[in-house]
Amino acid sequence: MEEVIIEATSASLAGIVSSSALFPLEVIKTKMQAMTTKTLTEHSTKGETSEEDGTNQNISIQTTSQDESESQSSTPPFPSSNSSNSSNSSPTSPTMITVGTEIYKANGVMGFYKGMTYSAVQSAMEKGLYFVSYTALKSIYRGITLTQTIGTLPNLCLGCAAEWCHLPFTMPLDCLTTALATDTRNRAAYAVMSSLLSSKGCAGMYAGVEAFAVLCFKPAIQYTVYEKVKSFILLGRGSKSKTLSAAEAFLLGMVARTVATIAVFPYTRAKVMLQSGSRAPPGGPASGIPGLLRAVYEDEGMAGVFRGIGPELTRGVLSAALMLMVKEKIRGRVETAVRGSHVV
Repeated sequence: MEEVIIEATSASLAGIVSSSALFPLEVIKTKMQAMTTKTLTEHSTKGETSEEDGTNQNISIQTTSQDESESQSSTPPFPSSNSSNSSNSSPTSPTMITVGTEIYKANGVMGFYKGMTYSAVQSAMEKGLYFVSYTALKSIYRGITLTQTIGTLPNLCLGCAAEWCHLPFTMPLDCLTTALATDTRNRAAYAVMSSLLSSKGCAGMYAGVEAFAVLCFKPAIQYTVYEKVKSFILLGRGSKSKTLSAAEAFLLGMVARTVATIAVFPYTRAKVMLQSGSRAPPGGPASGIPGLLRAVYEDEGMAGVFRGIGPELTRGVLSAALMLMVKEKIRGRVETAVRGSHVV
């Protein structure tokens, strides 16, 4: 019981720290992952319209001089070939800097922190409940098998089961955070949640939950990689230390998160599209996420399937590394407080 309390408390506190520190990246990557060909085209058209308005204004002011220039030169100042190429070219996905700049222009610095409180609560609940479930399931497994060693495959299965344990509580907060990040009307959290409930009912707060049939492997892969490499490192030290240094935990967390993120990213992208309402499976709910990803691949290619992987890796890797580093440091203090003894 003490071990469960130690794991849950240290994981929850570490989750709050990492989620809050990197929340601006969370907002940027969510907006990018919610983008589709339609939204990118509208964004591109909007930019072209602004340029055309400026061009028309310039033409109206300098009509006489432009006419003289056209009569003296066979090459027009605004070649038609350029506009033709512009209209025929496919819209390009904006970069992290572009999206961040647009957020700042629209809502200032606070635009990067909209929904941060809900994200922090979700992260604390998710990490805490995951570690409670994971630790409890490991204890049950060891009691059944009468062994202290857990293989890689059983570890993955236990991790997947632990992931599903927290979803009934954390999924509504996940949907709300995504809806806030992608809301174009700058509404308050209460208004966004009311809109979700009125339009889709309680099911709207669990949009994209089917993605966790695959996404449940993400923390399992991450923590399995982390724990296995950590055990290998500590085994080489003998009984000198039970924890990694901050730098070791940070670097190992980065590696583990990178492996897990790349492995399941297409389903992360699909989940965000479903939660934001930017795109639905073409064949209806029956086609599910595989049908949605197939349609995205046909329309946008592999680049569309992996749109937003850059900020996802940046935020995710830093978040996991920071969370695991903080957890390693907090765990010793929590263990001392719970057990009332000094931990070396």
